[in-house]
Amino acid sequence: MIVCIAEKPSVAQDIAHVIGANARHDGYMEGNGYQVTWTFGHLCTLKEPDDYTENWHCWALSSLPMLPPRFGIKLIADKGIEKQFGIIERLMKQAESIINCGDAGQEGELIQRWVMQKAGAKCPVKRLWISSLTEEAIREGFKNLQDQSQYQSLYMAGLSRAVGDWILGINATRLYTLKYGQRQVLSVGRVQTPTLALIVNRQREIENFVPRTSWALTTLYRDTKFTAVSRDEDSGETGTKKTAAYKQIEFDTEEEGTKLLECVKNKPLTITQISRKAGTEAPPRLYDLTSLQVDCNKKYGFSADTTLQLIQSLYEKKFTTYPRVDTTYLSDDIYAKCPATMNGLYKTTFAGFAPYAPLVKPLGGKPLKKSKKVFDTSKVTDHHAIIPTGVPPKGLSDMEQKVFDLVARAFIAAFYPDCRFETTTVLGNVRPDNAEPVIFRTTGKTIVDEGWRAVFKKQESGSGDAAPQEKEGVLPVFTKGESGPHTPSLNENKTHPPKPYTEATLLRAMETAGKLVSDETLRDAMKENGIGRPSTRAAIIETLFKRQYIRKERRSLVPTATGTALIDIIHEELLKSPTLTGIWEKKLRDIEHNAYDPKTFIDELKQQITDIVATVLADNSNRHIAQAGDNNKKR
Repeated sequence: MIVCIAEKPSVAQDIAHVIGANARHDGYMEGNGYQVTWTFGHLCTLKEPDDYTENWHCWALSSLPMLPPRFGIKLIADKGIEKQFGIIERLMKQAESIINCGDAGQEGELIQRWVMQKAGAKCPVKRLWISSLTEEAIREGFKNLQDQSQYQSLYMAGLSRAVGDWILGINATRLYTLKYGQRQVLSVGRVQTPTLALIVNRQREIENFVPRTSWALTTLYRDTKFTAVSRDEDSGETGTKKTAAYKQIEFDTEEEGTKLLECVKNKPLTITQISRKAGTEAPPRLYDLTSLQVDCNKKYGFSADTTLQLIQSLYEKKFTTYPRVDTTYLSDDIYAKCPATMNGLYKTTFAGFAPYAPLVKPLGGKPLKKSKKVFDTSKVTDHHAIIPTGVPPKGLSDMEQKVFDLVARAFIAAFYPDCRFETTTVLGNVRPDNAEPVIFRTTGKTIVDEGWRAVFKKQESGSGDAAPQEKEGVLPVFTKGESGPHTPSLNENKTHPPKPYTEATLLRAMETAGKLVSDETLRDAMKENGIGRPSTRAAIIETLFKRQYIRKERRSLVPTATGTALIDIIHEELLKSPTLTGIWEKKLRDIEHNAYDPKTFIDELKQQITDIVATVLADNSNRHIAQAGDNNKKR
């Protein structure tokens, strides 16, 4: 008998249906030579300190660091888990072979390997690796089963991550609690502490911000706002003609600005130059998990954890592909399947309304566009970007429908032409008496062909809560040499402090180890050094709430007094630096790709925690963290 083990009962049921295992038993399904069973996520966990030695049961500084010579696993103490594991163990001991049908990712590999290890499975093991739960994908996956050894590095990366989190988390938590806690547990973690540091440091920047005041001269001509600018000859050339760059004139004092205003007052403004430049804008990227969480937080206020649960539900219902991904690309082999996916969207209806039919229709009757910005196998490792499966969704909640709508529109837009626009720049001069002319400038953008932007227009009915169009400043028609009166004014400008993190901006900061990066290509390059993984970042943020280290003020994330005090009391940069944590994350990715030795990674962490323990124990400052009153405020 071949035993298949999935990560959830619902997934096991889908697999059993496809392979013909339709006879139901307690804890598994059977038929056609298969037995299909399941876990409930993690059934096993790493052993606790007191599982290794009784001396580690009590929290004591003298026992630190706790570094087992060999890490072991144990069954999670829960009656339901113990019962299901007993069934799995019995099936595996009688099996001729096993098929690991866990989620196709690092965590899924770890969950099932630990169960097989705990059950003492000795038979050959194959791996099912699929990106969606449609019947077609499952059948194709069973035709292409791989030997489990092909995924050994994936397991070693997951194991190294779990062991590394144990070494740093358990030791550092006990260390800081005993040294500085004063009757409260101070939770310290490999990812959660650098994430907290990001929020605390941002709050400090806001509190310590000193605004700078400046004044700018603007004028209103033909109901159009022009701004006074200065001209700097650029060293670059376009052909043989030098180009010029302009920047807004800023006055440090109101008196300076008023002086220039008086000079241009009651003098006509003359249009001296009109230039137009054509441009294009490619469709937005397909979604990875982080970008989906970011957009759902911005548009709907969904937390990162809520979005993860919603997209996971859509995946398990077979409407979207595997969600825990960190790429926005599709592999080239997916291209041939896209017409069928598009046809499924065409047929999709919500409450009798077909929101995607008018968007898909213009793409029919011709081959779909294949862009390197969408299809690039070299940018895809385990899984491709999140896209619809082509199965028309039914029975979605309002929140699920919103998430599906984002994924569907991004997929459709990827095959639309670029948006074409024209940017117009108009320069004008005002000539004061006996002085150099003052240059004024205005710019406007006109959409020539909306292209993919048509996909994101708000629909009159149905689920069309799409991304809003940018408001473009369309200019009136100006003629070179025209002249007329204008109304100048002096505007006071103040610099603003940085904004507090929201879940959306924090996720982006975690993705790039705290670096402010807007360019998508550069952000892709920095993902390997991000904090945590796409699938774990939501849980990290929830942990900070649970520990009462942060709270919400509307959508802003603000540190509590305890959260701030914890970061202040940690002097060891290894524990709170996003950059250093990003380096650890890169090593874990390298382990997954057979480019770094797992033993070296663990040995490094053991040495680091040993050094940290020695440093903290040598601190004679008598510092402590008191429980803060604001920690009990609601999120």
